[in-house]
Formats: sequence, C-alpha cells, structure tokens
Amino acid sequence: MSAAANARDGAVANARRAAMLKTAFGPVIGAALDDPSVIEIMANPDGALWIERHGTGRQRENVDMRPADAERIIRLVASNVGFDCGCDHPIISAELPETGERFEGVLPPVSIAPAFAIRKPAGRVIRLGDYIEAGVISGAQALILKAAIAARKNVLIAGGTSSGKTTLANALLAEIAASEERIVILEDTRELRCEASDRIALRTSPGVTLELLLRSTMRLRPDRIIVGEVRGSEALDLLKAWNTGHPGGVATIHANSAASALGRLEQLIGERTTRIPTQLIADAVDLVVFIAKTGAGRAVKEILRVDGLDAHQCYRLSPAEARDLSLVSEGVQS
Repeated sequence: MSAAANARDGAVANARRAAMLKTAFGPVIGAALDDPSVIEIMANPDGALWIERHGTGRQRENVDMRPADAERIIRLVASNVGFDCGCDHPIISAELPETGERFEGVLPPVSIAPAFAIRKPAGRVIRLGDYIEAGVISGAQALILKAAIAARKNVLIAGGTSSGKTTLANALLAEIAASEERIVILEDTRELRCEASDRIALRTSPGVTLELLLRSTMRLRPDRIIVGEVRGSEALDLLKAWNTGHPGGVATIHANSAASALGRLEQLIGERTTRIPTQLIADAVDLVVFIAKTGAGRAVKEILRVDGLDAHQCYRLSPAEARDLSLVSEGVQS
C-alpha cells in the first residue's frame, strides 16, 4: 500500500474515532467544546460535571455523568493514542483527536470512579494590550515585559494551576514573533502559539522527554528557546541553554510566588544532582513574573528582577519597575 493510501486510511480512522468520541461526550460536553468561552471541562468521580468559562469562572452543570459513560470516554481517548488503560494503567494523558484539547483521565484504583478533565487551548492569542484592558496587568507591567522581550531577557512565568501562565506566555510569544529570530518551542501538549515566520514546535512523546528535546534543540540553531512548562530535571538543561548563547527565552513553572519559583527550580534540578547550581539559576533567569487566579479573574501580582547572589549565596531579588532604566533603555525605549 502506498504512503498516500496509508495517510488517507489513517485520516479516515482518526475521523471515525473523533466522531465516536463526540457521541460519547454527549450534548453538554459537546456544546462546551464548541463554546469559545469555555476554558476547562471537568467530570468528577461523583458524577458532577464542572465547566469553567471566561468571565464567569467554574460552575457545576445541571447534569451528572454516569461512571460507565466517563469510563467509555477515557477508554476511547486512550484507544486513539494507542494506549491500553485499565487497572494496571489507570492514568491517561493525551490530546483529543483533530481538535487537540489536553485530556487527563483517571480510573480505579487511583480514583473511586472514573474522572477526567479537558483543557481547551486558547482560541486566540491574548496580547499584552488585551491584558491591560482587562485589568490583568498594568500599563507599567506591560512596559517592563515588552522591554524585557526586546532586550532578550530570560523570563520565567510562575503561578498555580489554571492561573493563566500559558496564556501569558502566548502574549509574550506575540511580542517575540515581531522579531526576525528563529524560535524553538518545546511542550508536552501543544498549547503555545507563535506567529513567528521561522519557528519549530516540538512535543514530547513516549520515550522522548523534554530533557532529550532540549539537547536536540541545541543542534537546531535556535535564537530563542521556549518551554511550555518546566516540571522535571530538564530545568538544568534549559538554564544551561539560556546561559550559553540562547538568551531571550520564556518558560512557565508551578509556584506560589515569584520568589518561590526559584526554589522550585532548585527542587527540579535536585532530581538530577545534589549540587544545586544557584549561580547558574541567578545568571540564567532575569525576570520572574507571578500570575494568580483571583475571585475577579487573573492578575499579574509581581514581577521580580533576579540580580545575582548576595554574600550569603541567596538570590538578590527586587521589584521590576517601569523606571528601571537598565531594562527600559535596553528594550523598547532604546
């Protein structure tokens, strides 16, 4: 059979699986997937169905999901990526066929009943100007970030789950795209969007970790290296890359404050070595941006500069300000 025939058969099979999955989701989840205001869809073990939307937050729907229906959805998603889930493999991480939403499903015995969450990618890139209008970021903060991007500073975006880290990273990528640079983007699931004309988007796969991708990236001649989320020992490889000829990168990390993001980097690097290279962290990370989810939505709470280490080998951190001439003069006002 020719390659074209194989590709055609594969496309038909994918379309069939996508149709089966859409039927299994039912009308409520199906409508939510089509609704551009929906951010995330969550089915709990007790059958409760929760949907989070822009502007209104997370709300419980007036329908419940039977365990058998939730399990069928999880098994269909697993089948689509060639994964055999069950008691021995009760966790499935995947992307939905054709549309690419991030899917995480769990089965007993890790949960008392089947449960899953579907995270939708951003329908459009929210730019820094949009953030200002929405009150997520101040004009001064936007100026700092624009200047940092223009000055090729390395920016670490920190925050909790669903705090808006990826969306903010996309806003910074929109600024980077205006440059004529070669961008390499590394992710576990495709959530980052970049309009740069010279770009490569790489994704992990079974047997190919972010650590391996970072090492390969160095041979792809990147000008800037972007990582969707740092969550393991690949943090060490990223910092080395940022610090050796590839400045101007952006990455996100789970942390509860800007300062604790550096401690989180130490923890991740500690998965590989007992000698934590604090000097490398201080040299490689220029700005840490902390974004948080609040009752009114999301907000950038602080932007800290990393100015090396003090005499006690602690990080020297200071609030970044628009009048900080060492940032602004190198950036947008140069």
